Amino acid sequence: MPDAPSLAELIAAARNGSPRATGQLLSLVESPRRTEVLDAIGPVESPRVVGVTGPPGAGKSTTVGVLVGAYRARGVRVAVLAVDPSSPYSGGALLGDRIRMAAHINDPDVLIRSVAARGHLGGLAAAVPAAIRLLSALDYGLVVLETVGVGQSEIEIAAVADPTVVILNPGAGDAIQAAKAGLLEVADIVVVNKADRDGADQTVRDLRAETHAPILKLIAAQGEGIEDLVEAIEAHHRADTPQRRAARARAQILSLAQTLLRNHPELDRLAQAVADGGDDPYTAAERLFGGS
Repeated sequence: MPDAPSLAELIAAARNGSPRATGQLLSLVESPRRTEVLDAIGPVESPRVVGVTGPPGAGKSTTVGVLVGAYRARGVRVAVLAVDPSSPYSGGALLGDRIRMAAHINDPDVLIRSVAARGHLGGLAAAVPAAIRLLSALDYGLVVLETVGVGQSEIEIAAVADPTVVILNPGAGDAIQAAKAGLLEVADIVVVNKADRDGADQTVRDLRAETHAPILKLIAAQGEGIEDLVEAIEAHHRADTPQRRAARARAQILSLAQTLLRNHPELDRLAQAVADGGDDPYTAAERLFGGS
């Protein structure tokens, strides 16, 4: 039986276009070997990341599928990370979204990967920032990040993506519910999908009262309006600044730091000490950060 390839061999094979090697590397960045992989790939340019979120049933995966097609027509290599709820049985990712992107399954310049959220606060898997960095090192020009779309927790997408695109449907109170859930607070672009349905214009009017973000109408299943969406994404990217990039990095660091603190081996002991009255939460918090 041949020896397993080394990390350097996997990286070289992935850079030569091996989807198997790329898949193995993505699995490694979801494992305790994440830092080893990141050290091996070295410095990379900040990748372009477009986030797509919204309530279930809004048509996120269909929109992502036609968005991928539009960027492939421009010659851009695209990776899609679909962040799914963890399977209650195996902890693995649910792969239903891949079916909706089947048109790109045989394109060697499109990678589609489901990533299990595994309980990470905010719906984004803790491995996602590392996966994005890896994909940038493998010369993917665009990473599309599709999140589960379950409400308030989706605000974490803004720490990674620029822009964040929120997909909504006409009617059914989606605009109001999205506002209540906090989705519109992080929306750089709002898309009303299935815009051929009754109530689309009213939904756009409702949204204008709730957000200052650009609002576009789209019929993703027919590809209508996709070029307007691409142009809005490109315009937003052109307006990016070092200050905005630093703000996203800061939010990303804080999010991942919170996850590390939630798993700190001393947290339960410190919590019990506070609960028993033997310590106060301020001192416990300092100790959690390594204070005396």
